[in-house]
Amino acid sequence: MRIYYHDDLPGDQRLPHDSGKPVDDSTLKAIGVFHWHIPVTAEGACDKVHAMARERGSNNRDIVTITKEGLGDLYEATLKVFYEEHMHEDEEVRYILEGSGYFDVREHTSDSWIRMELAPGDVIVAAPGIYHRFILDEKNMIKAMRFFTARWTAHVRGEATDAHPCRVEYTQSIAVKGANSDMVSARL
Repeated sequence: MRIYYHDDLPGDQRLPHDSGKPVDDSTLKAIGVFHWHIPVTAEGACDKVHAMARERGSNNRDIVTITKEGLGDLYEATLKVFYEEHMHEDEEVRYILEGSGYFDVREHTSDSWIRMELAPGDVIVAAPGIYHRFILDEKNMIKAMRFFTARWTAHVRGEATDAHPCRVEYTQSIAVKGANSDMVSARL
């Protein structure tokens, strides 16, 4: 998985937007983001993925496939919803089964976007309260397994969301260096 700072230039967000500045795992850990690779089996998600979900308390999961053909007239609107900066009250866990795309997370201290280039077998975990967004790449197709608990509401970034208890807890936990990342990593 390639991980780097987004260049923040205007244009088609399905392009890499690679600033040339790579991001290391310690930077991700500090903001409560983790990743690893679990090869996709012929049956799709392997037992290791389902065990990881159980350990993380993800009692719900679904599979989402995003393509122009599959979504028809809803394609552009769906991409806009995924690309709008937001956060969730629970951690975000994704396992890529097919296709590719980008998952961007906000680095709280700099307000910079960190871009993760996703491909089959990639797993990402983003802490509750972290601002993030998703976009397809130029191939315009992804199939991903999403893991979540019962609270699956997107809170779009704004004053009300900045004051949301989950967001406040997140920002306080990363201010105490490593507090949130140690809690999340302990569950991996």
